[in-house]
Amino acid sequence: MAGDQVTLLDFWASPFGMRVRIALAEKGVKYEYSEQDLRNKSALLLQMNPVHKKIPVLVHDGKPLCESLIIVQYIDDVWKDKAPLLPSDPYQRAQSRFWADFVDKKVWPFFFFSLVNKWFIFFGF
Repeated sequence: MAGDQVTLLDFWASPFGMRVRIALAEKGVKYEYSEQDLRNKSALLLQMNPVHKKIPVLVHDGKPLCESLIIVQYIDDVWKDKAPLLPSDPYQRAQSRFWADFVDKKVWPFFFFSLVNKWFIFFGF
């Protein structure tokens, strides 16, 4: 959509932000990237996500959207002229959502806790 103002408030290492960045790239959406310091949250982040105060936040024409899966669905809905992110077949679409949910609940926590554990061992905590 020509003339859209799109900004992504994110942190480079966030897997949830990565999900949004991939969706934006797949759709070819140009956006401004705003790196956030998660220990010192910006006024913009607090204004755009006053409930959870976390990233990612997609700001489209001044309207904020929070939660990565919701943002990805929004991207797919708004930029329909580009290739869809999910299959058109309802069963295949449900399977895609299942695997996204599986990664959120099983893979990401395992990866995160393994990484934190290695970090503690490396730094001697």
